[in-house]
Amino acid sequence: MDPLTHTATGLFLSRAGLQRWTPQATPILLLAANAPDIDIVTSFGGSLNYLHYHRHLTHSLVASPFMAILPVLLVKAAGRKRVSWRGAFLAAWIAVLLHLLLDLTNSYGIRLLLPFSGEWLRLDTTNVIDLWIWAVFLFSIASPFLARLVTSEITSGAGRGHPQGRGFAIFALAFLLLYECGRGALHARAAADLESRVYHGEAPLRVAALPDAANPLRWRGLAETRDAYAVTEINLARDFDPSGALFFHKPASDRAMDAARRTRTFQLFLTFAQFPYWKVTPISNPQNGRQVEVLDMRFGSPPAPGFMATATLDDRLRAVETSFTFGTLRPR
Repeated sequence: MDPLTHTATGLFLSRAGLQRWTPQATPILLLAANAPDIDIVTSFGGSLNYLHYHRHLTHSLVASPFMAILPVLLVKAAGRKRVSWRGAFLAAWIAVLLHLLLDLTNSYGIRLLLPFSGEWLRLDTTNVIDLWIWAVFLFSIASPFLARLVTSEITSGAGRGHPQGRGFAIFALAFLLLYECGRGALHARAAADLESRVYHGEAPLRVAALPDAANPLRWRGLAETRDAYAVTEINLARDFDPSGALFFHKPASDRAMDAARRTRTFQLFLTFAQFPYWKVTPISNPQNGRQVEVLDMRFGSPPAPGFMATATLDDRLRAVETSFTFGTLRPR
């Protein structure tokens, strides 16, 4: 999820009762809710380096206790105030685990089982940026301030009995749980619709229903057959009709693809890409060369690619140049 959502969950955890577990609970929880994203420092090594290390070890279950202790140490060092080590660690660990769970709901995925398995796990239920979550979280953050303002006017600033936001925090966390469960059920329906159809006379080998940022009933459908990818829109408020799907036919296997696969850029990208689509184009520079492109269909399409690796090969199929780009990413 996005940093604002993670930060808000840390705040709500504190207000909901975890602030009682230790002094300095709120700053600890705010940091812990974002701690796994410390991997952003890998972006200084370039976009490909960031792709490889983002949601890597810092987002694994094994590393979660270490991610939890870091905020406690930082707050202790910066504030030079007493903390309850046990309570602080347990509260921070809860915030870190909630971060991992929220990231698991996105189509981007998470490598939760590192270092034992590098498999990308994903639920495809919620966009990285979800406007409903933002709206409810904003309401839950702002409401205690408005309530304090109204109470202050009524009591002429007596300042007693002011709401502390605990009820709104519990409401926000309960909404998040129920909302994710609801989106999970809707995702299952969308995926079942995709699997129940044929595309150009072929049953799908696998499908993906990718979430919309605003409308829980709308999903971007992706169906892979032996020869093509079908991309369609699903609205669960209506019967699903795949006749308007866009088809992108897979190119035949090519020696240029094999040559590109041997480059480090393509090897790293293909460990991430779940629905790779290849394109091979003859080019004049270098003479009789080839340009090989592979994109992940989860985040775009050939006319408007998102995550994409590119290799320029010479006439002997040697890689002259390789690159990776996030392109015109549709965040998921």
